[in-house]
Amino acid sequence: MILAAGAGTRFGMPKVLAADGEWLRLSVAAMHGAGCDDVVVVLGAAVVDVPAPARGVVADDWAEGLSASVRAGILAVGEGAECVALTTVDTPDVGAAVVRRVLDAAGNAESGLARAVYGGRPGHPVVIARRHWSALLGCLAGDDGAGPFLRTRHDVVVVECADLATGRDIDER
Repeated sequence: MILAAGAGTRFGMPKVLAADGEWLRLSVAAMHGAGCDDVVVVLGAAVVDVPAPARGVVADDWAEGLSASVRAGILAVGEGAECVALTTVDTPDVGAAVVRRVLDAAGNAESGLARAVYGGRPGHPVVIARRHWSALLGCLAGDDGAGPFLRTRHDVVVVECADLATGRDIDER
């Protein structure tokens, strides 16, 4: 799932439009290249055509914050999905190798939970097994996304990825 619904206030425009849509194309390529069968792009402030093989869903309540986007994405993910990998459109240097590493770690973890870190700094993607989705949905509020849920867990596998990317979200031009 690619979270791309925000207005990008500090950036000056919705980040889904950044670099003429290149960030979105890179995010879709990363998720698909890592083996994600169903790539969902959550849109809101700007609704755009998403590149194949992704599909777009609109979070009508996107202005309520990141939690609205995560909720819309979780509800849109297919019934057969065993997990969801969450990333954001504003981390354009996070490629397929990063996503694959975190997916593999979650798949090998008893908890089914994993998170990329960059030099110890938490980032994206985050992988959450289906069995945790109802608890995740129960924790969603405001602009916090999956953070409150992840902070309640002591079994999230931390996956260092600084050798592959910076993982920095770009908030300003």
